[in-house]
Amino acid sequence: MRIALVGVLVLVFGTGLAVTGCSSDDSSTSDSGQTTASSSESAGGAYGADRSAGGGADTSANENKSDDNASGASQPGEYVEYSPELVASTPGEKLLFFHADWCSQCQALEDDIETSGVPDGVTIFKVDYDSNQDLRQEYGVTIQTTVVKVDDNGEMIDSYVAYEDPTIDNVTSALIQ
Repeated sequence: MRIALVGVLVLVFGTGLAVTGCSSDDSSTSDSGQTTASSSESAGGAYGADRSAGGGADTSANENKSDDNASGASQPGEYVEYSPELVASTPGEKLLFFHADWCSQCQALEDDIETSGVPDGVTIFKVDYDSNQDLRQEYGVTIQTTVVKVDDNGEMIDSYVAYEDPTIDNVTSALIQ
């Protein structure tokens, strides 16, 4: 009940903020009739079927796997659509990238992820910023380009806002040790 009340307050106060660039909070709720499924309804989304869309640039660089340990460190890095089930079943480091299609900084980070690839042992889950308001609230995300590192249970370990310099190198430097 408290979470719902806080969400309503955020929506009420957030709608008074100016929408400029990508620095808004809840000011861009989906009034456009989006048909995107919520995080609890999606089982993998557009990228979930092959778990590699958007990460094509990294597949040839990650062909050479030397050992298979339980930590997932030898697994090729992937960039996939978010689903809670997929997060729970994916080994290795897990990063949730809160992305909005209308955000130029998000597009720049996504382009860099697709061009540079994802480091081995890391999976980046693309979370739709606009349709996952409960998830944003759970992790305290107030701006798109936020990347949240989570453990196997989906609990937040750390977060980083890549707004100023949206590159995969900055994200991995901040969140992957």
